[in-house]
Amino acid sequence: METKTWDALQTTKTQAYLETISERKEIKEKLSTHWNFEKYFVPQKAGDYYYFQKNDGLQNQPVFYRAKSLSDPSPEVVIDPNKLNPDGTTAITHISFNKEGTLLAYALSVNGSDWQDIKIRNMKTGVEFPETISRCKFSSLAWIKNGTGFYYSRYPDFGSVDPVDESNYNKLYFHVLGTPQTEDKLIYENPGDKEIAFGAILSDDYKYLVLQSWKGTENKSQLYYRPIESEGDFNPLAVAVDAYYSFIGNKDNTFYIYTNKDAANGKIVAIDINQPNEENWRDVIPEQEGVMSFIKLINDQLAITYLQDVKDHIKLYSLFGSVIRKLDLPDVITVTNISTNKEQKEMFISYTSFLSPTIVARYDFETGSLETVLSPNGALDSSVYETKQVFYPSTDGTEIPMFITHKKDLQFKGDHPVLLYGYGGFNISMTTAYSASIAMFIEDGGIYAVANIRGGGEYGEDWHQAGTFERKQQVFDDFIAAAEWLISNDYTNPSKLAIMGGSNGGLLVSACMNQRPDLFIVVICQVPVTDMLRYQHFTVGRFWTSEFGNAEKNAEHFKTIYAYSPLHNIKKGQRYPSTLITTGDTDDRVVPLHSKKYAATLQEAQAGEAPILLRIEKDAGHGLGKPTVKLIEEHTDIYTFLYKGLNMFSKK
Repeated sequence: METKTWDALQTTKTQAYLETISERKEIKEKLSTHWNFEKYFVPQKAGDYYYFQKNDGLQNQPVFYRAKSLSDPSPEVVIDPNKLNPDGTTAITHISFNKEGTLLAYALSVNGSDWQDIKIRNMKTGVEFPETISRCKFSSLAWIKNGTGFYYSRYPDFGSVDPVDESNYNKLYFHVLGTPQTEDKLIYENPGDKEIAFGAILSDDYKYLVLQSWKGTENKSQLYYRPIESEGDFNPLAVAVDAYYSFIGNKDNTFYIYTNKDAANGKIVAIDINQPNEENWRDVIPEQEGVMSFIKLINDQLAITYLQDVKDHIKLYSLFGSVIRKLDLPDVITVTNISTNKEQKEMFISYTSFLSPTIVARYDFETGSLETVLSPNGALDSSVYETKQVFYPSTDGTEIPMFITHKKDLQFKGDHPVLLYGYGGFNISMTTAYSASIAMFIEDGGIYAVANIRGGGEYGEDWHQAGTFERKQQVFDDFIAAAEWLISNDYTNPSKLAIMGGSNGGLLVSACMNQRPDLFIVVICQVPVTDMLRYQHFTVGRFWTSEFGNAEKNAEHFKTIYAYSPLHNIKKGQRYPSTLITTGDTDDRVVPLHSKKYAATLQEAQAGEAPILLRIEKDAGHGLGKPTVKLIEEHTDIYTFLYKGLNMFSKK
């Protein structure tokens, strides 16, 4: 009750501050205008139909459609999640069809939770099957060839294990359509290691079941397989726990596998399952200068997305490793997804940039043609705005890339409002992506910068590892160096420089603010991890020990973590920048206590007059499936706070 009272007081305080800013209404109107454009997601072909999700503009959730042609002006609505929940907080988070496209399994998430329920629908009749598959988190759904069921993974029922283990003891099951989940058949488990999770994949010819296992967020995995009709033990395929392995596809007895073993940027190997020992593996596509991401096997070709200097491009290869062609896509883009239809021999590619929302292109493997099939109207005018990439030196001399987006006609005199964004962790790359909020910000004269600091995956696993464990401080140094470069090159000055980051990026900006409060005027700290000494005790935090270490079990880890842990490095009597900390009250990934403890401690320590505010979103999680109405409200508050702190209203 005491915590709820404190939460209510924090919410009242934050709302009172924002409501005093008369321009908030204008910010909301502009954001709504920028948000109101058609948003497309990559289509997929199943049976006679193309299926795709689309948001008309301001819908809370994208609607799931189907049509026999993507040019059909009136596609059929399959599922409208906006009708499932009046608050718009139910989201479709996974889609899987059987081979013929006559059956659909789809996952739903409520209030931003990572927990998902799986429903099943007959696509010929539109009738839902009676059963619901529960206790799933990001489970794969692998249909067998005849469509009578699928493999999936799940966690124990609530109450069946200690609460701290509710996200442990993952197991692989097989579900038969039309039967209750209680009758599902257990396929695989590893009770000796409760932190391992599993995923199932069917080979391209439906002859083999491939089992992948991994632990938390560690960039390592194992692969096993067995014939689909077998109920015996799984055969080892890549089980050394020394790198990441994933199954791409097969051609008869040859399995094509992605791995980063001895190849930080990734490579493709071929494994003959009749001779599966590693000495018999064959490198098909060796490590390149770019980092491999999306990989698809279709029409006896490998389509591979490479991230090179933080810009995506796609190459096609033969199964013998020779380059067939590079697809003619724009230069500074991020490929957000690829779907393939092996019968139609076509591939759909969705891509975006800082200046353009998601565009969908279709590549025809028979004709070699590439054409745009879905394109929104919300793009910024490239004759007015530009994105450029610079490289700046960090504290150890390493050159760090950074994207900078702004109006073309800006004169650099060191007085522009700048928003610097970063993440720096978990092998996640900060690539170009369109944002309605950022579009508004640069339209209003702001400069948006994204620093590709270490800890991410921009240059492969080596770049990731360079920002983990005892090297985590280098991530903060990289980010601070980006801010200093922007100042020394006359983009801005400390009174006009804001920083923003979420989740691990919230850890980033809060740590950097603690270390250099003089360098920034505004800090936007979203769903952050701040209690680095105890994070492993809450929900899935223990999975992050492969990134940060464990302060309770290792003295050296404690020394490193304690030196930067945001919660433990706030100095009483310090003048801190204007700071807005955000969280969701149902966040089951990074629990709200991180934000609350950091906000309370920072408010008590603050010696200056700059506001330290906490924004708590009701019925919202870590960000998954957040409805548009909540997004606009949240971004209205964030950018009202940001504009106020950067003194951007005075220009009007």
